[in-house]
Amino acid sequence: MKHLFSSHHFRTFLRITSISLALSMAHSSHAQTQLPSSAPQLRVILVGDSTMATKSGYGDALCARFKPEVDCVNLARGGRSSGSFRAEGLWNRVQELLTQSATSGIGTYVLIQFGHNDQPGKPGRSTDLVTEFPVNMTRYVNEVKQWGGVPVLLTPLTRRSFRNGVLENNLKPWADAIEVVAQQTQTVLLPLNAESHAAVQAMGEAEADTLAVAPPPPPAAKVESGATVDPNKIEPQGAAKSAFDRTHVGVKGAAFFANMVEGQLRRQIDAMSRFLRAAGE
Repeated sequence: MKHLFSSHHFRTFLRITSISLALSMAHSSHAQTQLPSSAPQLRVILVGDSTMATKSGYGDALCARFKPEVDCVNLARGGRSSGSFRAEGLWNRVQELLTQSATSGIGTYVLIQFGHNDQPGKPGRSTDLVTEFPVNMTRYVNEVKQWGGVPVLLTPLTRRSFRNGVLENNLKPWADAIEVVAQQTQTVLLPLNAESHAAVQAMGEAEADTLAVAPPPPPAAKVESGATVDPNKIEPQGAAKSAFDRTHVGVKGAAFFANMVEGQLRRQIDAMSRFLRAAGE
């Protein structure tokens, strides 16, 4: 992230200042409208695919890292891409929440992570990396700003498939595209792909497999036809994972990557730090 913006210090300063100002204005409006004491002081909305969704991703674990005065809403859904999330009407809920936040004076961040299902070979979900994906991501960013929220872009969580001891990263082109969108729109970027890839490579395949939803099957597992089972091919539309694969995460993996995203939020958005729980809480 830092190397992308090293020549843009002034614009980066303006971006961070605008985020802090947005929160200050939200808190001021919150006081003026005399909201009930139970009303949230901050709202965080998660938008993405199964690697962020409930039961198969890190989203709920990330929400748990916020203090009680934060309303963290996990709208991520399995099998969705930057195109199908909107096409299915799921983005409408984001607009509703942002409109509500603006009316109530609640500062709101929208964390957006896509890429897994935008890749080729997934009918009804795939988007073109050049002509569609960046356009979709830019539109999300612009609409969040239009509706009074603060967009935060995340590069896609790494898959955990090794080849001869080396971790593959077939999501990097999508991560690169998101970085360009973040730079062009002056949007906060969390480089989750790069950091998660480095962390998984460092821990090795055996340890990385413990982050999955279920333990790996025996090495020689076969289906009735005699073909070797490829757990990475099992990615049904919208279904939470109940079997081992190297894309989705279980409790251990969710906590591991939620902590990673939390750390990135603390580093990138100073104003959010006071809404996150202290270590060990």
